[in-house]
Amino acid sequence: MRLTSYLIDNRPGYGAVIEKGIVDLTKRIGDRFPDLKALIAADAASAAAAATKGQTPDYAIEDVVLLPPVPTPEKLWCIGVNYAERNAEYKDNSALPKYPSLFVRSPSSVVGSEQPIEKPKISEQLDYEGELVIVIGKAGRHIAREQAWSHIFGMTLCNEGSVRDWLHHGKFNVTQGKNFDRSGSIGPWIVTADECDPRGPHDIETRVNGELRQQDTTERLMFPFDFLISYLSTFATLKPGDMIATGTPTGAGARFDPPRWLKPGDVVEVSSSRIGTLRNTVAAER
Repeated sequence: MRLTSYLIDNRPGYGAVIEKGIVDLTKRIGDRFPDLKALIAADAASAAAAATKGQTPDYAIEDVVLLPPVPTPEKLWCIGVNYAERNAEYKDNSALPKYPSLFVRSPSSVVGSEQPIEKPKISEQLDYEGELVIVIGKAGRHIAREQAWSHIFGMTLCNEGSVRDWLHHGKFNVTQGKNFDRSGSIGPWIVTADECDPRGPHDIETRVNGELRQQDTTERLMFPFDFLISYLSTFATLKPGDMIATGTPTGAGARFDPPRWLKPGDVVEVSSSRIGTLRNTVAAER
């Protein structure tokens, strides 16, 4: 099942994406589950499936404003340097990491699919990073790796947009360059784990204006999904609706010579064959 959140006539809603559009679940089961995060917390994918069965779409996808599938996750974790050659891209002769690099993003830093991502006024170095995203379905702390899979509700996609020159403002962190308002995106929907087994393998591709820039598979992750869930839950309780962006492959714009920064009018597409395509056009900061 594919589940998404959206605005329709400036009203928030959520629904199931079927072949010809969106079935509005807000009006069908919203009295029990007021938003998608509540549905995830209640482990109620079966209720969504029952409410969708036999229905015709209420809206065409193009009639709504897609939001990040969980618009207000408590935590949006981001993993850095997680594909096999990413460490070598830094050209610092460092050994492979023993632990994942980690930072967090605020919900205001991401938009939904087909919504503009913004190049900030203060920088010319907006970059793309296509990533697979785990959506937590069941809360947990100190989760063993062998139990990690049962805590995943589903998967979605992320363009983990980065403002590269602002990544270096702090001595020990990259938070500034990862949290510009509307600089990244998540979506277009969550594909539930029964339809899209998180054990994979999963492919990931990023295209800019149709040109393939990034391509890899989860078979080459240094820190697999189950490890990430176990590691994060060692120090923080994972909660329903939390998201983990699991790292980007080689090929971001910063790694070209000269760098290939995003500019207004560019179209970035992040795709995975079992999930779909997250698509955004770059716009100048409002």
